Amino acid sequence: MKITQAIKSGHPGSLFSAFLYFDVSFMVWVILGPLSVYIAQDIQLSATQKGFLVAVPILGGALLRIPMGILTDRIGPRRTGLAGLLITLIPLLFGWLLADTLTEVLAVGLLLGVAGASFAVALPLASRWYPPEHQGVAMGIAGAGNSGTVLTMLLAPRLAEHVGWHGVIGLAMIPVIITFAIFFLMAKESPNQPASRPIRYYLAAFLNRDAWWFNLFYGVTFGGFVGLASFLVIFFHDQYGLSKVVAGNFTAACVFAGSFFRPFGGYLSDRFGGVRVLTFLYIGIGVLMFGVSLLPALPIVTILLFSGMICLGMGNGSVFQIVPQRFGREIGVITGMVGAAGGFGGFLLPTLFGSLKDMTGSFKDGFLLFGLIGLSAFILLQFIYQQSWRRTWLISAKPSTKLSPTGRVAMEVVFGG
Repeated sequence: MKITQAIKSGHPGSLFSAFLYFDVSFMVWVILGPLSVYIAQDIQLSATQKGFLVAVPILGGALLRIPMGILTDRIGPRRTGLAGLLITLIPLLFGWLLADTLTEVLAVGLLLGVAGASFAVALPLASRWYPPEHQGVAMGIAGAGNSGTVLTMLLAPRLAEHVGWHGVIGLAMIPVIITFAIFFLMAKESPNQPASRPIRYYLAAFLNRDAWWFNLFYGVTFGGFVGLASFLVIFFHDQYGLSKVVAGNFTAACVFAGSFFRPFGGYLSDRFGGVRVLTFLYIGIGVLMFGVSLLPALPIVTILLFSGMICLGMGNGSVFQIVPQRFGREIGVITGMVGAAGGFGGFLLPTLFGSLKDMTGSFKDGFLLFGLIGLSAFILLQFIYQQSWRRTWLISAKPSTKLSPTGRVAMEVVFGG
């Protein structure tokens, strides 16, 4: 079936709303990344402080994704999303008019986590409108909203040259307000929205072992994607001496690659199985990051990072092709939980990169460590698949059991075949 037919099998208006909400929110969430070189110049930051500056919004998003996910399951993604957009205006207003010290900018970054938590709203909004066999496409399109980072990387440095970094934060309020209006008009609650349950029911998801495996796997793919998206401006500027605007351009190209290929990762996972696709992607991530750790010439390192971001973006699509099959009814809280783990990974990455740069004087150790993490994820995925998932999920999918036809479809699109 073609992608256009897959989109029409659900509710295209809600799918577009999910994408737009995630896109603009993601744009706002990482806005301190491309502005970090301007902020650092104003208040004289070390490499560790710069890494922490761009990491704090990611931490804020990680912390807020779980409560946003619970709200999504209890009151629905539409109402939760509208509230999230309104709250996002608060740190933008504060950053525009009042933030002048490192502490104040960090406070803005932490509050921008509300925008990062949009992940726990946008993906359930899309997921609940689509059948199991099209979850990869639907979740990939909604998740491609992380392409908002591309706009930030391209526009923020250019605007900052004319209106300053405070002014750029203020201008970001405009697309948020426009998105609120479109989301209000086009997003609809799915008839598959489950009835609200007691809080203890949602918290029980934290005791599920599979949920924690998803936390780890998404911590590598999304954590790597958003962590690099926030840090690469600093890397290109400090390591290769690029101007602030040109460093933003290079970063935007890499981020665009990861964002564009996220739906493709979901599509391939629908066809060949999410576990199978994710296996190859983790190998690619490890090998490519090892290559970056050699700090080759600018054209080569750009190609390596471009390819690495493709693998990370596709990996995001693959992980969230699997998640709805395993946790259909609890998709909101599970999306929040797994998304929080991804955000926490994104917080750790630039923090470690900045700290290692100050300790060793080089960026190579940070990329070397990330390469080791990618290959470790590959090994762990194989172990979990062979020792647990293959025995529990696939045995349940045998025709001799009472598993529903929908359930069998879900197992096939996760493992292939």
